[in-house]
Amino acid sequence: MKPITVEFTARAGDQEFKEQNVTFHNPEELFAFVAPGGGCDNIPSEVDEIQMVFFQPEHLNTQNPIADKRVTLELGMVFLTGPLAEIVQTVEQLIDKAGRGELTASFLKVIDVKF
Repeated sequence: MKPITVEFTARAGDQEFKEQNVTFHNPEELFAFVAPGGGCDNIPSEVDEIQMVFFQPEHLNTQNPIADKRVTLELGMVFLTGPLAEIVQTVEQLIDKAGRGELTASFLKVIDVKF
């Protein structure tokens, strides 16, 4: 996995404010952030959109070009943008961790999951 930049954006009327950028270098860092006790619990309530931007791979997938296709997936107020293969892998892990109770309640709230 290439680094992921997470941008926190707040909007007030027609004005947009970038709150903070965080870079994760591997999946463990990302999932530690959205786990109970992680930094996700400290997201200000004014934030109304979270952009997770995954970088394109250094070497293109010549055997399966659709794997590198740039896509955006919306989960509540979280937008995951990047190569299709990276987004799919991340979402599979999010589903697994949600089922195991390994995601913080605040992150589940922002992706609009109710248990």
